[in-house]
Amino acid sequence: MLKTLGRVQLLILDDWGLSVLNPPERRDLLEILDDRHGRASTIVTSQIPVEHWHDVIGDPTLGDAILDRLVHNAHRLQLTGESMRKQNARNQALDANLNP
Repeated sequence: MLKTLGRVQLLILDDWGLSVLNPPERRDLLEILDDRHGRASTIVTSQIPVEHWHDVIGDPTLGDAILDRLVHNAHRLQLTGESMRKQNARNQALDANLNP
């Protein structure tokens, strides 16, 4: 499975960092990113600011290695503002009130 993830053209890690990684997860993530480094694209979406990713990884040495492969050759898009889900929910509620 790790080799397969290492070979796909685009790997998307969505909602990354919702829980702290355990030791096997840290090692697996490093192996996957190491296999992909310089050869394939990875997209990471997270509500956790990058400066707190070391805390999510849970090990300073592996954190440095993982972030080195992810962050230093990355294009970062930092979004601000209200969640689209929240906006859509509010708009749907308004629409429902207009159409009795």
